[in-house]
Amino acid sequence: MEKNREIALTQMRKSVEKLGSSTEKYGDLTLMRFLIARSIDPEKSAKMFVQWQKWRATMVPNGFISESEIPDELLPRKSFLQGLSNDGFPVLLFKACEHFPSKDQLQFKKFVVHLLDKTLASSFRGREIGNEKLIGVLDLQKITYKNIDARGLITGFQFLQAYYPERLAKCYILHMPRFFVSVWRMVSRFLEKATLEKIVIVTNEEEKKDLMREIGEEVLPEEYGGRAKLIALPDVTVPHLTDVFP
Repeated sequence: MEKNREIALTQMRKSVEKLGSSTEKYGDLTLMRFLIARSIDPEKSAKMFVQWQKWRATMVPNGFISESEIPDELLPRKSFLQGLSNDGFPVLLFKACEHFPSKDQLQFKKFVVHLLDKTLASSFRGREIGNEKLIGVLDLQKITYKNIDARGLITGFQFLQAYYPERLAKCYILHMPRFFVSVWRMVSRFLEKATLEKIVIVTNEEEKKDLMREIGEEVLPEEYGGRAKLIALPDVTVPHLTDVFP
């Protein structure tokens, strides 16, 4: 298994070079995420990696998205960063009732990048290792039709799939109302099987217990059965992102 892994990594590095790019700044753990996402196919993994590099250079030219670039998305204080789960994964919580479809799609996309980058960076000890993951909690309690943003959901998950491969450990969806089921079915059509397998729509007590066990009482907010206070994303300080991402 280890030998096959080394062979695949070597082949992927060569394929990236053939595509006119480089893997020099990136370790094996980073490249393995792309290999896993493309079923250990070196050529497909290399193509995905190069596309990611080009996207990153265009979307995040400064190496990070500053809060000043996304004021409209931060103002509602709808996203929360709760600390590390029992397995050491940062826990990102999103309250959909505070979200409304954005009129500025570029700002929303930058917000998604800021959200994911900051969440991942909160688990770094020094610099990025390359295989860090996150746990997402999407709370749909109290949402109305005005909060529904299928386009935004699809964008978020597609960014995860295309540009943050193997970063999602688990995503819990809480309090899904009946009228949202048809929306979720439509969104699901845009998600890869590997992503769907990591999503849990919490509907019963056993699934609530699983959520508690995985995240931990000290990290889960009080309103979800834990002991923690909600910590809004802007209130969390992380290392400067250009210092921790290659």
